[in-house]
Amino acid sequence: MHQYEHFWLDPKFWVAVSFILFVVLLGGMIWKRLGALLDARGAQVRAQLAEATKLREEAEAMRKRAEADRAAALREAEETVTRARAEADRVATAAAAEAEANAARRERMAMDRIAAAEASALAEVRTAAAEIAAAAARSVIAEKLTAEGDAAMIDKAVADLPRALRAA
Repeated sequence: MHQYEHFWLDPKFWVAVSFILFVVLLGGMIWKRLGALLDARGAQVRAQLAEATKLREEAEAMRKRAEADRAAALREAEETVTRARAEADRVATAAAAEAEANAARRERMAMDRIAAAEASALAEVRTAAAEIAAAAARSVIAEKLTAEGDAAMIDKAVADLPRALRAA
């Protein structure tokens, strides 16, 4: 083995120094590039989070609009049913008034005709009520009610129809 007077004269020392310098310089470049890659990935993640937040807000706004539309449809359906009932009452009242007037004028001669007129008026009221209820049901169905809401409304309308017709 060869001994050098000073350690800096030893070639192994200079190889080690050059290796350390190489690692420091290369490590610095790698560190900068790695930092830049991580920053770019962070920016991409932030952009995706911002987009997700925006999409969530849009979905929330759409949900609120849909709920408002649904509420408006329900109000409109209730108004239609109320109008239909009022129209049925009006038709029933008009038919009853007409039947009374005819009965007063032709009481003796038209007992059979009065019975036929009452049956006809009742059939008209039933037909008008059925048409109005069908129009209301079409309106409600057209306004995107759920299947459960549709079933409940149909059951209620069918259950209330005989009572409404008897009241008329």
